[in-house]
Amino acid sequence: MALLHLTDEQIRTWTREQKDRWWFENVFRGDMPQLTLRSAITGFLLGGLLSVTNLYVGAKTGWTLGVGLTSVILAFAIYRVFSRLGARDMTILENNCVQSIATSAGYMTMPLTSGLAAYMWATNNVLPAWQIICFTIVLSILGVLVAFPMKRRFINDEQHPFPEGRACGVVLDALYEKTAAAAGMFKAKALTVAALLAGGVSFVSGENFMRLIQERWLGLQSSWHLPTHLDAWYYSLVDKGLAPLPKLAGVDIRQLALSPTLDFAMIGAGGLMGVRTGASLLLGAALNFVIVVPIMISIGEIQPRAGSIAEGTALFGRAHILNTWALWWGIIMMVVAAMVALFARPEVFVEAFRSLMRRGRPVAAGDDVLKDVELPLPVSWIGVPIVGAVGVWMAHDWFGVPWLLGAASIPLILVLALIAASSTALTGITPSGSLSKIPQFTFGAIDPRTPAPNLMTAVMCSEVASNASNLLMDIKPGYMLGAKPRQQAIGHVIGIVAGALAATPLFFLLFGLMDFDAATGPSVQDRMVSEKFAFPGALQWKGVSDLVQAVFGEGSARTLLSNSILWSIAIAGFAALIMEVLRIRTKNRFPLSPLAIGLGVVVPPDSTLMMFLGSLFFWYAARVYGGRKDSRGYKLWVDAQEPICAGLIAGAALIGIGDILVKVFVFG
Repeated sequence: MALLHLTDEQIRTWTREQKDRWWFENVFRGDMPQLTLRSAITGFLLGGLLSVTNLYVGAKTGWTLGVGLTSVILAFAIYRVFSRLGARDMTILENNCVQSIATSAGYMTMPLTSGLAAYMWATNNVLPAWQIICFTIVLSILGVLVAFPMKRRFINDEQHPFPEGRACGVVLDALYEKTAAAAGMFKAKALTVAALLAGGVSFVSGENFMRLIQERWLGLQSSWHLPTHLDAWYYSLVDKGLAPLPKLAGVDIRQLALSPTLDFAMIGAGGLMGVRTGASLLLGAALNFVIVVPIMISIGEIQPRAGSIAEGTALFGRAHILNTWALWWGIIMMVVAAMVALFARPEVFVEAFRSLMRRGRPVAAGDDVLKDVELPLPVSWIGVPIVGAVGVWMAHDWFGVPWLLGAASIPLILVLALIAASSTALTGITPSGSLSKIPQFTFGAIDPRTPAPNLMTAVMCSEVASNASNLLMDIKPGYMLGAKPRQQAIGHVIGIVAGALAATPLFFLLFGLMDFDAATGPSVQDRMVSEKFAFPGALQWKGVSDLVQAVFGEGSARTLLSNSILWSIAIAGFAALIMEVLRIRTKNRFPLSPLAIGLGVVVPPDSTLMMFLGSLFFWYAARVYGGRKDSRGYKLWVDAQEPICAGLIAGAALIGIGDILVKVFVFG
């Protein structure tokens, strides 16, 4: 059916009881199957799969990608195929439930590639998998309990857009129009072909896959795989003395991570983020590794970790350059840009304050038409203090957060969740990264002795706030399509469990944490960070934590930061402030993103190059075909852009993960 909605006048003048009655009588599909066994299983499996790909992408880029539309298209295609084989087709509400479950699972990877990883690095201790699973599940369920009282205000009463959620609702409605079913299948096929292409290239490039096939199965003495570095042919000439070795400041540019690779996952990620972000990422990487770092090496501010430049034996590496110098200005640029963007939107804080203070007209029991549809409010009023207390106990007993600071984080969580939900409602952007810095600086200043107060309270706040906001984003299409909210709440919990169970064990396998021993071998950070997985999100969290302890602790920031680092911080912070103000004043017409420039410092340059190329390709396709909606080019490269990008990410990520697992289980 066509999507029904209230007019602006009705939204402004009607009471919430009137709006609820209108929705119940005109939109609600009470008899349509929603949370069924097959939708729960499909969402659980898709959620586990998408959480794995998000873990891969998050470890490489520091970002988690929205998976709502991807899960919608995949579920639609799967059951459309099954229906042709005689199975009953999935209803629109079942599909919506699948996306709700899958989306909640996909976002469960965020702490693993940010705050929790930073805590393990700071303490050089690997947390037990069961603790990570239990802690993240408890925090995410707390987010569900916090979200539903806000749902009645933000969605039922205020009718806020929640842009990404609204997009899912519109796509679902279109897919289930008989005339649009073919378009949905086309997008599903585009996603599949993209996944097969990316997976095929990744498979042939997989050293361990090729070694398994050629040496173990075929009995060959050696194996060949497609070189991942696109400049391998040039360095083969260098080895033969037929070409000069490229250097900057007397250093082989490969030690500066300037060696492009073919990575379809990053091409897909670039296609989703847009050309402005992609170009800003590349600018940050080029500015750091091509200009600033060589200058700092030449004047002696960055010393090699071993060897000598004069003797031609110097060893640097991207991780060493970041940890000893470059990380700081990139982090400051990200933090300043994020905080300016947050505080430049006073309406977000105004809306959060109004939602906190406003009571609204009480609804009589007999007038509440949604009493059997909504999640009962007593579930939240009772559940929040109980589940919050469990989270505080875990933070104290497992991670060393003082009782008082843990308890103080609960009211702060509620405030930050309101701010995050207000931002998500208006813009579709959940500023969890920006909001996490508030407890990091607040609690870190109160107790700077250890990293636990600033890191783990920030994990608690950001995880609950982001989960509450994401749940509201998932509920929006359900509200548009007439779904039962309490069943979506149950679905969200199913997704939380799926994501935690899928991503956490893989986290240990992928990053070599199964046999960690603090007494021998490399540190947790050295084990996890590699040229393949940069963990830029965790690096940012740990960098802020180190800065908080240095500034507020017994030591001094001077012991941690050299004069050149302090100058780079000051310049980067000022530049980020100016650029973000220009971006806001020009209403996003300013061509650069200071947040992405700072991130480009932390993400490996080969990844930033691929992301830029992906963003450039789809930007160009939109320029060429954007005004030709009847053309095949528009249908493929513009309308199916998101499925293609999702397919590239999924195909490359799953095969890349498989290659690592072959190394772990077959070759040790």
